Amino acid sequence: MQKVQLLTAREAADLINDDDVITVSSSSALGCPDSVLAGIGQRFTETSHPVNLTSVHPIAAGDMYGVKGIDHIARPGLLRKVIAGSYPSGPSSAEPPLIWQMIEREEVEAYNFPSGVIYQMHRTAAARQPGVFTQVGIDTFIDPRLQGGRMNTTTPAAHVETATVSGQEWLFFPSVIPNVAIIRATTADEYGNLTFEDEGSPLGALDLAYAAHNTGGVVIAQVKRLAEAGSLHPQHVKVPGILVDAVVIAEDQLQTTLTQNDPAISGQLRKPLSSLPHVAFSLEKITARRAAQELKAGEIVNLGFGVSALVPHILVEENQGREVSWVIEQGAVGGIPLLDFAFGCAQNPDAIMPSIDQFTLLQGGGFNRSLLSFLEIDRHGNVNVHHLPRKRHVTAGVGGFADITSSAPEIIFMGAFTAGRRDIDAGPNGLHIRSDGPFTKLVNDVSAVTFSGPRALARGQKVKYITERAVLELTAQGLVVTEIAPGIDLQKDVLDRSEFPLIVADELRTMDLALFGETPAGIHLSPLPLHERVEQRASSLAVR
Repeated sequence: MQKVQLLTAREAADLINDDDVITVSSSSALGCPDSVLAGIGQRFTETSHPVNLTSVHPIAAGDMYGVKGIDHIARPGLLRKVIAGSYPSGPSSAEPPLIWQMIEREEVEAYNFPSGVIYQMHRTAAARQPGVFTQVGIDTFIDPRLQGGRMNTTTPAAHVETATVSGQEWLFFPSVIPNVAIIRATTADEYGNLTFEDEGSPLGALDLAYAAHNTGGVVIAQVKRLAEAGSLHPQHVKVPGILVDAVVIAEDQLQTTLTQNDPAISGQLRKPLSSLPHVAFSLEKITARRAAQELKAGEIVNLGFGVSALVPHILVEENQGREVSWVIEQGAVGGIPLLDFAFGCAQNPDAIMPSIDQFTLLQGGGFNRSLLSFLEIDRHGNVNVHHLPRKRHVTAGVGGFADITSSAPEIIFMGAFTAGRRDIDAGPNGLHIRSDGPFTKLVNDVSAVTFSGPRALARGQKVKYITERAVLELTAQGLVVTEIAPGIDLQKDVLDRSEFPLIVADELRTMDLALFGETPAGIHLSPLPLHERVEQRASSLAVR
């Protein structure tokens, strides 16, 4: 077996030609081959090449907290087009990431497509298939009859079209044919075999490598260390050396945004759950507690970034931390998903799957429910999670949201009822709104559709919206208020703060007062019996 070529990041950049399509495996800082991306930026500064690159990112590369990711190559002339499941986000008080500035100045074509679909576009390329037929994204901003995933006016309508197959409506995404795949692992041996022992997930490294290798492209792997040829255990090798053309050693690569190496993230050690940080009391914690009451012991539950990520930590505080099996799109199964910019990793996972395999579970609805955030909800039950109202650009983007919601049997959307500066007191007597946010999140029409309420109803999905002051359910008649917080005035604080009429349930309930105290709320998950689990999976077939 031939030894792999060892290059510096700057030397690896010379493998990229003008007009190439490069594909990058990362999830914010997790798995981000930052040194190689920096090498490309360095070469462009020195030589004005490569130019007119197309960069593909199933999940964002970089998050602006010390890891620059895509911003290393976000230069006019260097970057012509970006296809991404999500984009880096950063502190709201700082300048937007450079890639956002390029998008807003119309300096780059930019598409936002579902992460799972983008992974599958690589797998179909590797198998020399034309592309991906999927129902993920129908009737949302991804649908070409709406925005086609385009993020500015410079971006042409491309890369997604509608199709009818066997009488059913589908979206078709052509395969991605990369000239260069840039991936990251922990260790490479001298043959280029890659292991991921310090990583929170292998993400899509193998599929991106297959796509480039099988279509005549180049595979560049960034690693932390080099091992002797043949010394890696074959069952630990996730990307074989036959696919790898060059290796770049970056000894200082971070595991996550803030973590050099936490062995509890990579599965090398199990830490006591007591080591997790305490979740401070807040309105978001109240919302997360109420959502936790929806769960049953033994369920498989997906969750997304934001307030929903608090729910596993709420259960830890309630001594229920091991009762639910969490699945997140980056690949972790079980354990406790982490918060903030370590999200995408879990402490003490039971398994760490490649992202594309995790999306097979998620797109197929093989879980009980999903907990997700929202920015806006409208009269049709549509949800916007990717487009900031009153601003031109999107947030991190759709990511795996569309993949997950396409077939989830039950969905719980979580967020604040209003936006903007507000003064709301929470305590043992419930909520007291001194001054409310000036903007309601319940609007006549969302500014962009990330989730289609009418499609969910047609597919038989169960949908709830949980806020700090009210719980609502999606019905064919409209949104129904089923619960309100103690201390809340139904008319003034809920009905009048919606731009569209809400229906009030005949048996309107009051949310559990225990949710509003600083001590644990006494949440105890009842078990989901095996027969109910099987019946629920069978009934969810109608959603798929």
